[in-house]
Amino acid sequence: MTITLGGPLLLVGAGKMGGALLAGWLEQGLPAESVFVQDPEPLQEVAALIGKHVIATGTPPDLPEAPVVMVLAVKPQAMDEVLPPLKPLTGPDTVILSIAAGQQLSSLAKHFDSEAAIVRAMPNAPASIGRGVTVACSNAAVTPAQAERCITLLSAIGEVEWIEDEALLDPVTAVSGSGPAYVFLLCECLTNAGIEAGLDGDLAARLARATVSGAGDLLRRSDLSASQLRENVTSPGGTTEAALKILNGEKELDDLMERAVAAATKRSKELSS
Repeated sequence: MTITLGGPLLLVGAGKMGGALLAGWLEQGLPAESVFVQDPEPLQEVAALIGKHVIATGTPPDLPEAPVVMVLAVKPQAMDEVLPPLKPLTGPDTVILSIAAGQQLSSLAKHFDSEAAIVRAMPNAPASIGRGVTVACSNAAVTPAQAERCITLLSAIGEVEWIEDEALLDPVTAVSGSGPAYVFLLCECLTNAGIEAGLDGDLAARLARATVSGAGDLLRRSDLSASQLRENVTSPGGTTEAALKILNGEKELDDLMERAVAAATKRSKELSS
């Protein structure tokens, strides 16, 4: 897949996620000369990428025309300072793609024209290795062609899901946005349990990491459901069954995860309001 947009792309914010997007776009063949970056202090590795591909920068960069897509990858708390000067840079065909957590479509729209086309997206941490999942939604001004451009850009860092109801981005944040941390915590706990059982710390860590990453890759590649894969490795009366009775014998793990996702959803709503 080669990315073609038919005009300039302005990336505002060159942090971890902005850098992941930029790397993905360039790998997918987006011409470097069509990309412009605005960030006074990009991450060192992103600055190196910008320099390597001779990408134009500045505040604002010297755009030849209004950007076809303006990607907002700045921290939510910086939006009120960063967005006002961007309004004059937009044109009638510009679609604004925001990956800032907690910034609702309505709050973003206040900084642009009333007819501005805006897409809000929630990527997650594995985007940094091109294995993320992003969920996006848009306001009514976004055309099918603009939505397709945004999907193409987001696909450079992984899978993309599109939803119609913006309110669903709160549980999305709780499941996929925060979800990698839950998996990392599982790996930590499995490591510590291995140590308590008598394993050397380094060996326990290697086993836990390989097991979690390998199981995740198996889940990704298999057509079977997670529950079926679990059943496939659970022999009646065996060691796995004994462990699962502890983990979820009375649906304790189900309940714990439901409460965790509910807490993250509640916090996401609070941050968005």
